[in-house]
Amino acid sequence: MPKKAAAEGRDDASKNDISEKAPSTNEKSENEVSRLNRMLAAVLNYLSDDEVEEIDIEYLLANTEGLREWWDRYRENNKKQIEEEIKKSLGSLSLEELESIREQIKTK
Repeated sequence: MPKKAAAEGRDDASKNDISEKAPSTNEKSENEVSRLNRMLAAVLNYLSDDEVEEIDIEYLLANTEGLREWWDRYRENNKKQIEEEIKKSLGSLSLEELESIREQIKTK
């Protein structure tokens, strides 16, 4: 009988481990939301500044902590969508334009 009690104790311990991991996932989500809020606030502050005559995206990416990394991840995640848009637009291109694109691809 002690073995069964020990096994039950291990089950309880693993349940506790799982319940302890859940808040860390929640904390990660909250941290990500907080980080995104800070970036959004920085961008909106820049955009609403009356002294800014021309919007400089490179300035925003360089001077907003974490924004460039977020933008790079966003672009990579949307790569498939870009590929689909390109595929759909190929039908409307002329033969010369398609050949030009093929040459550009070959040089890379």
